[in-house]
Amino acid sequence: MFKVNEHYLKLPGSYLFSTIGKKVNAYSAAHPEAKIIRLGIGDVTQPLAPSIIDALHGAVDEMGKAETFHGYAPDLGYEFLRNVIADNDYKARGCNISADEIFVSDGAKCDSSNIQEIFSLDNKIAVCDPVYPVYVDSNVMAGRTGEYDAKRETWSDVIYMPCTADNGFAPLLPSQTPDIIYLCFPNNPTGATINKTQLQEWVDYANRVGAVIIYDAAYEAYISEEDVPHSIYECEGARTCAIELRSFSKNAGFTGVRLGFTVIPKELKAGDVSLHALWARRHGTKYNGAPYIVQRAGEAVYSEAGKAQLKKQVAYYMNNAHYIYEGLKSAGYTVSGGVNAPYIWLKAPNGMTSWEFFDYLLEHVNVVGTPGSGFGPSGETYFRLTAFGSYENTVEAVERIKKMSI
Repeated sequence: MFKVNEHYLKLPGSYLFSTIGKKVNAYSAAHPEAKIIRLGIGDVTQPLAPSIIDALHGAVDEMGKAETFHGYAPDLGYEFLRNVIADNDYKARGCNISADEIFVSDGAKCDSSNIQEIFSLDNKIAVCDPVYPVYVDSNVMAGRTGEYDAKRETWSDVIYMPCTADNGFAPLLPSQTPDIIYLCFPNNPTGATINKTQLQEWVDYANRVGAVIIYDAAYEAYISEEDVPHSIYECEGARTCAIELRSFSKNAGFTGVRLGFTVIPKELKAGDVSLHALWARRHGTKYNGAPYIVQRAGEAVYSEAGKAQLKKQVAYYMNNAHYIYEGLKSAGYTVSGGVNAPYIWLKAPNGMTSWEFFDYLLEHVNVVGTPGSGFGPSGETYFRLTAFGSYENTVEAVERIKKMSI
């Protein structure tokens, strides 16, 4: 008789945002008159920029003609896209990354979960706490995390790096030595960042202990402060210890279009084995590439018109973030984030747990956020609100919360 992957059975409950969706749908069904404002999942709401729409239309027209039709994409992605990525995201910032070190995909979520496949199961992972759930869950599915402690909500073979108010929600170097380190800056869910000097310490540490850093830079477009690095490759020595994940979802609104990429420098090796070569083998075997029309849309992100239009979109969301931050702060909430990231991280009031506050907001003011405990044990009693809603809904949600009596 066939058997299932027993590691899937270790996963507690459903994926965080699936659980939230079920709760909201149940409430909505019971209260059809309620106007629910969703500031939970990090999904964008503004339409695609005109330059991107033009590129999509042009590429669709090409697909309708035999002489310009495109089938399977190249393994790494089309050269026209990888070249503009290398020039704009890396060379323009002084980073030595070439086009053939960039692997185009359908998004950072897939890459962040799939990248663990090229590593041995006896590698020890270290994660920020709280953290984007995919990093841990994908390693659970692979069988790398040991046993789950339901009381502590931790895995026995995972090194947790607490990110608390005491350390500015930025992790300290771990006391145990990990093999794989997951870092996400600007951070999801806390919105925290670290400066270049701090990031250089992580790069030096990884090279010293022989660890690899998986660096999620999905929110780099929202960085506003000068001393915050946009890429880990701004740090000396990162080419021998770091993999970087990027997404077009948050900087260009591609959540419904799907496009991202992973950078693996050729110097990054485990002994004599090239991780670039391993990922290329995995990529070529399991992935047929992002659609041509989507990659052309991605190219338009780097056009002069695209850059200008997307800068306005980012500013729109960050204006929402500023409104949430200032509004909740004036109402007496303890808040952080919202400066270099489109997330506000707030303390649940009056000793409430994360899920108690979630239920209270949903039932009393019909506002949806994300319980901090869903991101890890150190997220308990905290709550995440996203700035990706419309400005009008953002204003109304904040006003509802401010009027709420707890």
